[in-house]
Amino acid sequence: MAKKVFQNDHLELAAVAKALSHPARIYIMERLLSENRCDGVGCCTSGEMINDIPIARSTLSQHLKELKAAGLIQGEVELPTIRYCVDTKNWEKAKNLLIEFLNPKECKEK
Repeated sequence: MAKKVFQNDHLELAAVAKALSHPARIYIMERLLSENRCDGVGCCTSGEMINDIPIARSTLSQHLKELKAAGLIQGEVELPTIRYCVDTKNWEKAKNLLIEFLNPKECKEK
């Protein structure tokens, strides 16, 4: 049996990094995070976002799909639209993974 090299944290961090690896997706996350209110998480439809970002609607949909696949956002169906919100539980986990990666524990000498 092959030795397992990558831990779950490695795989999860890679998925988050991939999801955030495009400026449009970073913009979308900033937009959704700025919609947060004290009484809960704010949401936006793609129609509300498309007016603020210079990309095609189909391209926006692909970026939303990537963020959703990584678990960073969720879509709530409100026919005929879908409202996208930050998945706060997964976003907190993603932030913690990034913080741990960017601020590694110091190596202790023996």
